[in-house]
Amino acid sequence: MSQTFSEYTPPEIWTWETENGGQFANINRPTAGARVEKALPVGEHPLQLYSMATPNGVKVTIMLEELLAAGHVAAEYDAWLIKIQDSDQFTSGFVGVNPNSKIPALMDHSGPEPIRVFESGSILLYLAEKFGAFLPEDGANRTETLNWLFWQMGSAPYLGGGFGHFYSYAPFKIEYAIDRFAMETKRQLDVLNQHLEGKSFMVGDTLTIADIAIWPWYGVLALGKIYSAGTFLQVQDYENVVRWAEAIDARPAVARGKMVNKLWGEPSEQLHERHSAQDFETQTQDKLEAAE
Repeated sequence: MSQTFSEYTPPEIWTWETENGGQFANINRPTAGARVEKALPVGEHPLQLYSMATPNGVKVTIMLEELLAAGHVAAEYDAWLIKIQDSDQFTSGFVGVNPNSKIPALMDHSGPEPIRVFESGSILLYLAEKFGAFLPEDGANRTETLNWLFWQMGSAPYLGGGFGHFYSYAPFKIEYAIDRFAMETKRQLDVLNQHLEGKSFMVGDTLTIADIAIWPWYGVLALGKIYSAGTFLQVQDYENVVRWAEAIDARPAVARGKMVNKLWGEPSEQLHERHSAQDFETQTQDKLEAAE
């Protein structure tokens, strides 16, 4: 390590500095709860998703599109865009669905009482159990699927909030922080690379919620499409992860799921809101502009 810096001594009591820099400094606060009163929209389907196409958001839209592709017609859903950069996640309506103010959040209106589901892993598990899909029934494979689902939930913060933040979003580069989280990210990629040796999917011979949870983070990273860090991390060295990532990326339902609630990239790759399968067919530049 070659970087030099002034020694920092933490104060006796930490205080929040509103101008702490970074891409998301304008929305981050050390307090929870609603900031404005605003109800959430509700569409015609029982499943109402409130999200944005971040890796965590993409998990759920891929899951829903895979369910529909597998013939589960009751998985039809409305996907409403939550612009996190505009603090939509701090409206009273959204906080009522997820008190943690993070996307994605789901409301299921199919039963006698609405059920709220938050945290992406919880949503994947809820939908898998609701529809009896993408979660093996036998005990060993079911447990292994949950092992990897919870591995992703515990590991990805080191990739996103750790490496991704300090490499891409921090107001200045800190060598120690980037080195620390790059090392951990590469270790996690190696965990996956060793596990995927000779395997098509994370568990068994079919897609599960483990794949759906892991791919939007580590698969997209292996494809060089997140944080512009493919070269820095030498992701091509993880050949088994790249092979697995490419195979999942080629699935039609994954292609649709990636589009939903997306605000960036090519206009043809964006579908700001999704209310029926026909929205993918009728999506046009005019429609995108009208949704802004």
